[in-house]
Amino acid sequence: MLKRTPLFEVYQAYEGAKLIDFGGWELPVNFASGIIAEHMAVRENAGLFDVSHMGEITVEGETSEDFLNWLLPNNVKGMKENQCLYSPMCYPDGGVVDDLLVYKYNTSKYLLVVNASNVEKDYKWITLENDWVKKESNLPKFENLSESMSSVAFQGPKSTEYLAEMAGKEINEINFFYFKDDLKINGIDCIISRTGYTGEVGYEIYVDRKDAPSVWSYILDKTKNKGVLPIGLGARDTLRFESKLPLYGHELTKDISPLEANLGYFIDLENGDFCGKDALVKQKQNGIPRSLRGCEMVDKGIPREGYKVFLDGKEVGHVTSGTKSPMLNKFCGLVLIKRGLGLKLGDEIQIDIKGKMKTAKLVKTPFYKNI
Repeated sequence: MLKRTPLFEVYQAYEGAKLIDFGGWELPVNFASGIIAEHMAVRENAGLFDVSHMGEITVEGETSEDFLNWLLPNNVKGMKENQCLYSPMCYPDGGVVDDLLVYKYNTSKYLLVVNASNVEKDYKWITLENDWVKKESNLPKFENLSESMSSVAFQGPKSTEYLAEMAGKEINEINFFYFKDDLKINGIDCIISRTGYTGEVGYEIYVDRKDAPSVWSYILDKTKNKGVLPIGLGARDTLRFESKLPLYGHELTKDISPLEANLGYFIDLENGDFCGKDALVKQKQNGIPRSLRGCEMVDKGIPREGYKVFLDGKEVGHVTSGTKSPMLNKFCGLVLIKRGLGLKLGDEIQIDIKGKMKTAKLVKTPFYKNI
């Protein structure tokens, strides 16, 4: 049986909501307005997403900072209180377990937000399977709160203005990738962070599971006359794709390192030891074998995940994600291809689409940037 978020019953009241199986969750791919309208609402105004399927794990105790700084390749020790941090989480061979957000309360308390399909795998890796927990005795306390916490994302250029009207002027004090944990929406306690997965200004709002329907309904009731829409998974994917935000299982996997995915900015090779460091250092020294590039179709065709990429008749990589960009009105793709081919922007590659070679050209990414 598919899992459902606490907002599932709310969806039933929306005429035209289309629900699909998304990694074992029954979630809306779009509402009545459709994917394009939802996409444009977030780019031009604001939209509300149910992201209650995401996982939340707390790490607490005096060794929390040291543990997380070893577990993750980004610099946890450099974080300030109430700051958020994006980081891959790597296996010893440099492959990716998952990518996640770290919320720092203080050096003894952190919240990790992980991808929905990886919650069980991540929790096992964090608490049982990595070398630190196997060797050390003074471990932090771990707790999987995914069944008790829920979250919604309020994204778009007007999101700050609207949210300040509902949660107070303190919203204007939240800097990019910071959070406040003492705010209320309609009297409900919230953790609100200035983060998101759309490439727009936006916020992610965490509440107790039982309060999610009330918060969702309150935000939409207060903003529906301003053009705010509920947003499904379809627009969530096109928004993140245009902004070249990686999706685990596509741009990041156990077989694709963060360096290959062009996420070197989030890898601090100077920050002491961490899980996967030796492999990533070796990969950088020997030459990163592949690179994630953007392409735009010249011929008609949609570059779907897994389609093979060719140059001069030789296979050089594959498509990780592809769709039509609503902002560009063009079919585009992200391709993981071999380095050292001398390819530059504007050069052409071929993609095998259903047995036919279709031409695409390399373009600058992100495909669309607004902030």
